Amino acid sequence: MRKHQIENAAYEVATQVRTVEESIEAALAELAELQTRMIHARSVTGAGFVATHSAFEQIGATTAGLIAARGGIANCHAVLAETRKSIPGLRTVSFGDEGDCPPKTAQADLRIVA
Repeated sequence: MRKHQIENAAYEVATQVRTVEESIEAALAELAELQTRMIHARSVTGAGFVATHSAFEQIGATTAGLIAARGGIANCHAVLAETRKSIPGLRTVSFGDEGDCPPKTAQADLRIVA
């Protein structure tokens, strides 16, 4: 029973890390799209570079922040993967054929194989 609880907790953390990673990447893609639309809108409206520069600086700062967050969650993922090795019952856990992490499209009925 305890081993099952440990495995479930580890699986929940692993799938949530994957979800957060994907969310950050989706936000980065949306920011890139926003920047593209801002450039197009500036061109169409004829707004000046000076008038729109502050908005571009803000989008750049936001993008830099998300890139830093992406690195942070990547480092968190690496630390969790290393920490797993020191937890009894998780040392030899695998989530399938490809590495230690659950797949991007994990099913709810997926079980951890030890």
